[in-house]
Amino acid sequence: MNKLQGKHIFIVEDNAQNRVVYQVMFLRRGVVIDFDRWGNDTIHKLKNLPEVDVIIMDLMLAGGVTGFDIMEQIQRQENLARVPVVAVSAADPATAILRCQDAGFAGFIPKPIDADRFPDLIARIIDGEKIWLTNSLDFETTAS
Repeated sequence: MNKLQGKHIFIVEDNAQNRVVYQVMFLRRGVVIDFDRWGNDTIHKLKNLPEVDVIIMDLMLAGGVTGFDIMEQIQRQENLARVPVVAVSAADPATAILRCQDAGFAGFIPKPIDADRFPDLIARIIDGEKIWLTNSLDFETTAS
């Protein structure tokens, strides 16, 4: 069963290869996806889109803005504050997870992602589950 069919995912990711991976993985599952490459225009883009089901956020962006900076902006927007945001990052989970939890993220998934499991993890986050993985091989390191 494809739980992501028809869902709308917004992705903030500066790496072109990662964007291609997301496109291949999600488009074949019937997901509508939109991207912001540098994070400088995320709020403007999100405000001009129909409802988004989840935001996937790289924490370390090349444009001088971090995923944490963008998260602060998202939380100040009444219409966006309820959208779950999941950090997908190569940042050290030992420090990033606590910082993400404090910042209001709905989860942390380390890079490189497991393309077989990743769509299910995103579907679970859309359904309200909080997911905190310390490495890409974790199976159930989750907490609410």
